[in-house]
Amino acid sequence: MNASEALEKLLRSYEQYYDIRRADVTEPFAAECAFHSHQQQYFLTRRATISEAESHEYVFFAAEERLTLPMARRMDFTAWETGTARVDAHPNHRNTDVTLVVLAQRIDPEAAAFLKKLRRYKSYGHMLRGWSSYRVIALELSTGALTCNRLGRDLRKLLRNIVPTA
Repeated sequence: MNASEALEKLLRSYEQYYDIRRADVTEPFAAECAFHSHQQQYFLTRRATISEAESHEYVFFAAEERLTLPMARRMDFTAWETGTARVDAHPNHRNTDVTLVVLAQRIDPEAAAFLKKLRRYKSYGHMLRGWSSYRVIALELSTGALTCNRLGRDLRKLLRNIVPTA
């Protein structure tokens, strides 16, 4: 299975809950997904709102033949900067998470080590207006090896279910 076929299979799993864009996406990505959630709690009637919270997630997908360290650095920087630029940190903002998913036939060891060490976090208004966290996962299709940062571990099961070699 090549990277574009794996990407199509992966995007099918996201289409139920996420808004998927394949055209007019940020370079160097092949697709982007966005998820938005708004929750409210009421006391007896809707006019008596106790709390409101908004959560967002932006997922950036890359499909490459070979992932090198300079490409990994560029994808990391672009995904984080693009995702956090979309944050509207208002009083009801809870979190906006940014996720980078890389599918590649080959991943250089330096790029895998770089992705594994990534830790990014940003709070808005000393967490009174929410936060952003960063998840990264990369799948080497030729071997089925997964590389992820600490927060990206949650995505391992998803990729293993979608791409059987993982």
